[in-house]
Amino acid sequence: MLKKVDYLFDTIFSEKSQKSFEKYILILATGGFIIHLLLIFSNKYGYINFNFNDTLLLDPISALYTPFSFILVYEAYLLIYYLPNSFTVTVVKEYEIISLILIRKIFKDFPLVDLDVPFFSNENNVQLLYDLSGILIVFFLIFLFKTTAGRPKTVKPDAKLKKFISQKKLISIILVPILLLLAGWSFYSWFNASILSGGGNQNLNYLFFVDFFTILILVDVFILLISFRYTERYSQLIRNTGFIISTILLRLSFAASGLVSVVLIASGILFGLIILAIFKRMEKFKYLG
Repeated sequence: MLKKVDYLFDTIFSEKSQKSFEKYILILATGGFIIHLLLIFSNKYGYINFNFNDTLLLDPISALYTPFSFILVYEAYLLIYYLPNSFTVTVVKEYEIISLILIRKIFKDFPLVDLDVPFFSNENNVQLLYDLSGILIVFFLIFLFKTTAGRPKTVKPDAKLKKFISQKKLISIILVPILLLLAGWSFYSWFNASILSGGGNQNLNYLFFVDFFTILILVDVFILLISFRYTERYSQLIRNTGFIISTILLRLSFAASGLVSVVLIASGILFGLIILAIFKRMEKFKYLG
């Protein structure tokens, strides 16, 4: 059974499959960018008229939102691919995804910036500063996290570790159709509520990723429970639990807004960084338990 899982995983995530998926994502991103630009100019000059509560058709800069959305789907695919690796590698991908979500949000909110009033008197102007500061902080924390983690150790897996990796590969295989269905359903829900009905108030910035990160938390917990069968190291269990808490903080940021959202994201990554630093320190010394 586990050999079949390994074969199926290697087929789905083969280099050829990854290159094909990357190719289609780039085509969709480029095509989406061009179509988005055409819609913006058509709406601006009155050829079409979309009356939905959003800023996506107000400024050409907003067109960058579309290709970034496709790139984020590809990053989610890569996260699933890296899932059978260590917890640390998976968490890094989560942090990179959240940083890209922050960058994408700026492209959507740029048209709301008002330079004709005192800068700090406008809520949207202040929000832009929060987001820009958040990106710098998050980017720096990811750098520190990667530096602390170092390169993954190459160890020859024994029978128990091979079984554990195969079980995680099975989870990745199950997540692939879930990712595709979730992406399709999220787009349909937004299109139906915002375009067809014309009155949607969904937060497009976190659409899809709210549910995706919820699924990731459940998957991380499930993997943690499985890992109890293969390791009794206290430091490793605490590290993995800490990473789950870090993901939960990232997930909570989706429900917040303004400065609170940025603080939750930075706090989540900082918490993961501190947990990793303590784990690395403990691994250097022999200790009881």
